[in-house]
Amino acid sequence: MRKVTAGLFSSIDGVVQAPNEWQFSFDEEMGVALNALLAEQDAVLLGRVTFTEWAGYYWPTSTDEPFASWINSTQKYVASSTLDSVDQWSKSTLIEGSVTDFVAELRAQDGGTIGTAGSPTLVRSLIAADLIDELTLMISPVVAGGGRQRLFADDSALTKFSLAKAQPTSSGVIIATYRPTK
Repeated sequence: MRKVTAGLFSSIDGVVQAPNEWQFSFDEEMGVALNALLAEQDAVLLGRVTFTEWAGYYWPTSTDEPFASWINSTQKYVASSTLDSVDQWSKSTLIEGSVTDFVAELRAQDGGTIGTAGSPTLVRSLIAADLIDELTLMISPVVAGGGRQRLFADDSALTKFSLAKAQPTSSGVIIATYRPTK
């Protein structure tokens, strides 16, 4: 069975939306950790917002940086009930029907790790369906404040995790990997 992971940038107050607005540093240790996460993945799940932002950025046409080469050559599965097509970006497939059923079926196939990039709504639904094996948060030492989406809503159900590993970085970020507790 394939592993499903999620990696998100988070503020200390739990904000995961628009990290470009509040994450002020990206250090070498964060780069090493992200590269290790990506090296395991041969598929990535994206929500509609993340997909449209990234597809509208220069990722689909860029070849001059490592992330662009990786994301362009990796199979992308897009969870959306409003998009009609994801054909504008190669190796992208629109998930039709139940996202959790699709991910459960994909997880049962042979292959590497299935990663989830950004997409907090998608991550929440996968956690609720018991489909996330690891959640990695890069917690920046900043309070991002209100008006932004947090990973978990105030009325989220009690869900227990255990800490698999944690690493502080030179910029004060904590890279914490959690596993759901069964």
